[in-house]
Amino acid sequence: MRVITPRGEIFGGADALAHLSKAICKPLYWLTLIPGVMPLLRRAYRHVARNRGCAGNTCKILAPEKQTHATLPNAGTTSPSPIGWERAGVRVGLVGKNDTDWLPLLLLGIAAAAFGRQLPPWLYMWVLAFALFVGCKWLCFRRALARGHRASLSRKLGFMFGWIGMEAGEFFAEVNPANKPQAHEFAFATLKVFFGAILFWIATPRALAIHPLLGGWTGMIGLILMLHFGIFHLLSLAWRTAGVNAPPLMRAPLLSRSLGEFWGKRWNTAFHRLAATFLFRPMNRQFGARTATALVFLASGLVHDLVISVPARGGYGLPTLYFLLQGAGVLFEHTRLAHRIGINNGFRGWSFTLLVTAGPAFWLFHPPFIHHVILPFLKCLGAT
Repeated sequence: MRVITPRGEIFGGADALAHLSKAICKPLYWLTLIPGVMPLLRRAYRHVARNRGCAGNTCKILAPEKQTHATLPNAGTTSPSPIGWERAGVRVGLVGKNDTDWLPLLLLGIAAAAFGRQLPPWLYMWVLAFALFVGCKWLCFRRALARGHRASLSRKLGFMFGWIGMEAGEFFAEVNPANKPQAHEFAFATLKVFFGAILFWIATPRALAIHPLLGGWTGMIGLILMLHFGIFHLLSLAWRTAGVNAPPLMRAPLLSRSLGEFWGKRWNTAFHRLAATFLFRPMNRQFGARTATALVFLASGLVHDLVISVPARGGYGLPTLYFLLQGAGVLFEHTRLAHRIGINNGFRGWSFTLLVTAGPAFWLFHPPFIHHVILPFLKCLGAT
């Protein structure tokens, strides 16, 4: 890939992506200025370039033997090819046969980021989140089909439009009827919806009278409790009653006795499955477990910066910093010192997890996000 500016400057590969982000989404460009980020992006780009294919041979290029430079149209110059041609008939393309499954995620994300700027900040946030969600759902759906999972049309539609989890193969599989949920689970999920509603519509106006940030946080916690812990849990129970394997996404995160348990098994397991499948496992093979873990948390931070900081037009980098801290904490738990002082299990592990996840939460949901996104959204829903 090459970007040619009107002044004749030429940017290639990851540097081209960074240059484009300067014009399209400045927060992403600012992140590339962080020391160490560009070398990682260049290495990742080279890895993709070396392994990409070409769907249906539609972009096959015949090149001379050992050609290592490509002439740029209308540029009047030559520049090195990102991978070079090692033999005649080498296939070059932006996406491979399976890589086209990523296109909806990329196109929806770009479209939402570009056109959502005209919307109110709170609506911009939901448009971004929904675009990424739909793109990821499609990616997981296609992967399950490619791995041989089969399901009826109704089950496929149910996964795409009626469930918020990301494990399509698990959703398509048949389950034991004896595993259907019990009545107390329905009662517990309903109770979470009830308490979330109390926080959202009753406690929030009183908290706002004390301080806007307190009101915003109260309403946001009420919404999370009502939606993620309550309604999504009821949705899981409904699918499980119908004989579909749809485990809840939130699995009592307050019981986590380590950061690894919190992020890997209890908090938003849909994102964990997604990150493990498409980020951690490929990068683990390439860079090793520690580097892959750090890169997954970096990617999570960037996604949250996109959905949180960009609509809020402020607080850029704070969500990324929050998730980098979480990644550092997870890696620290596996050190000898952590085992010696016992912060990866028991009460000490629970305390360490609570301190690291809740302590810097203001970095994740920073004041610009509360003021510009959450408070207007609460007003729209009649919580203020």
